[in-house]
Amino acid sequence: MRVVVAGSSGLIGTSLVAGLRQGEHQVVRLVRRVPAAPDERRWDPDSGRLDADTLDGADAVVNLSGPGIGAKRWSPERKRHLLQARVRSTEVLAKAVADSGVPVLANASAVGFYGDTGSHPVTETSSPGSDFLAGLCRRWEAATAPAADAGARVVLLRTGLVISPSGGLLGQLRPLFSLMLGGRLGPGTQYMPWISLDDEIAAIRFALENSDITGPVNLTGPAPVTNTQFTRALGEALGRPAPWIVPGFALRTVMGELADTALTGQRAMPTVLEANGFTFQHPTLGAALAAATGR
Repeated sequence: MRVVVAGSSGLIGTSLVAGLRQGEHQVVRLVRRVPAAPDERRWDPDSGRLDADTLDGADAVVNLSGPGIGAKRWSPERKRHLLQARVRSTEVLAKAVADSGVPVLANASAVGFYGDTGSHPVTETSSPGSDFLAGLCRRWEAATAPAADAGARVVLLRTGLVISPSGGLLGQLRPLFSLMLGGRLGPGTQYMPWISLDDEIAAIRFALENSDITGPVNLTGPAPVTNTQFTRALGEALGRPAPWIVPGFALRTVMGELADTALTGQRAMPTVLEANGFTFQHPTLGAALAAATGR
C-alpha cells in the first residue's frame, strides 16, 4: 500500500510510519516545512494548501495531525485553536481524498467523544458526550464527510490513553512516581481507557488493511481500569509506592477546565476491533506497563 500520513512526527505518527515500512508499505509524510527527505511533501492546512498530485497513487491517508489536547491549559484561546486546527486539517485532507479518489481515510479522534460515562461500558455505537472535548471530537469527525460522501472508507480512530516507553501518558507520570509523588487523581473511580503503543499501531494498520472496518473504532485495551487501579499498577511496575491523593479542587486550580479530562473518564471497549478478529499483544494493563517499563 501507498499510505500518506499527516502528523508523522508525533508519538503515534513516528511509530506508525516505522510500522508501515516494516510491513513493506510505502509511506509519504506530510510536513509543514520545506521537505528535507524524498518521502516528504509539503502542505499548509491553515491556508488549505495541498498540492494536487500529493495523493496520486495513494491507497490510504492517515490523519494524525493537530496540537496535543492536553499539552496546555484550556484558555478560551487555546480551545479555539484546538478546534480550528484539528477540524481544518481534517477538512483539507477529506476534500483532497474526495478529489483524488483515495479509497481509505483513517482519521484521528479520541474516546473523549463519549464524555464522562462513569462505570458504564461504552462501545462505538454509544452516544456522544456534552463537554468541550466531546464537542471537539464530534466536529473533528464530522469534517471527514466529504471523503465519505465521495465513497471513501472512513475510519474514525477514537484513541484512548497511549502507554509508551517514552512520551505519552507514561512520559508525563513517570517523573512524579520516581520522586514518590504518584497518587490517584480525585476519587480514583474514573475509568482510564488505556492502550499500549504497540497495540495502537497494530490496530491502525489492522483498520487500514481490513475492508470490513468503517466508521468509529475504539483504540483501547480490552480491560479498562479505574484511576485507582491504574495508579497502583503503575507504582508496582516502577517499584515506587503511590500513596498520595490529588484532590479535584487542586487539579482544577492548576489545570482549569482541562482537569476534567483527568477526573472523568470512559470505560470504552474495543468492540469493533474484537468483532473483526484483532488480537491484542498487551491485553492487560500489567502487560502493557511491563512492556513500556522493561520490568
